[in-house]
Amino acid sequence: MLVADRIEKKAEDKKLKIGKYEFTSRLFVGTGKYPSMEVMVEALEASGAEVVTVAVRRVKISESESLLDYIDAKKYKILPNTAGCYSADEAIRVARLAREAGMSDMIKLEVLGDEKTLLPDPIETLKATTVLVKEGFTVLVYTSDDPIIAKKLEDAGATCVMPAGAPIGSGQGILNKNNIRIILESAKVPIIVDAGVGTASDVTIAMELGCEGVLLNTGIALAKDPVRMARAMKLACESGRLAFLSGRIPKRLYAKASSPEKDF
Repeated sequence: MLVADRIEKKAEDKKLKIGKYEFTSRLFVGTGKYPSMEVMVEALEASGAEVVTVAVRRVKISESESLLDYIDAKKYKILPNTAGCYSADEAIRVARLAREAGMSDMIKLEVLGDEKTLLPDPIETLKATTVLVKEGFTVLVYTSDDPIIAKKLEDAGATCVMPAGAPIGSGQGILNKNNIRIILESAKVPIIVDAGVGTASDVTIAMELGCEGVLLNTGIALAKDPVRMARAMKLACESGRLAFLSGRIPKRLYAKASSPEKDF
């Protein structure tokens, strides 16, 4: 076996498991805010994503055209989300509608508490998680970066916990790396950073922390060149994951020579 082949084989990663589903790509991409459906299709392809999230409330574009008409269900796993819901009852109803429509039993649960900040409502989110888990949904739950809430959602049966890196659509990146580290420390389910990602380096940081994946939309859709940015996000996700698996050197206060102290 050639050296390059050995390196490639060693670099192979296990698949991301979310409930009964398995994925090779760890980048999840949204479908909103693109300048056109055609640009969205190109960006999804460039991202290498296998999971594409769709807001159930905006599936219908017109009487004759649907957002789903532009997404190849043979290539992508559709992840319906409850975006725009502000109560547990509302989110539960939307999740049930998505499953009944044949979209998926895997749902991205999002229950917001405020229209201005779009921050999640922890009480309503926990309530909805408990109900949907009992009804057999594979729940990927959007939450804040509060480690206590994240743990409660995991204990309630969430298959995946998705803490925000920063407020939705803000592009501020990972604001509190320490909280993400604390969440990762005790989690027994996949942790995927969701919201706030603005550029490729934000994705890399999330993956280097040890997150299992990143979900984003605005960072690609509103970029000046969404297709090129989608490729950048793909590469960032892959490099961040590879760096995490490789194990970085410790940070030191003082210098440490990289050359041997003795010349043999």
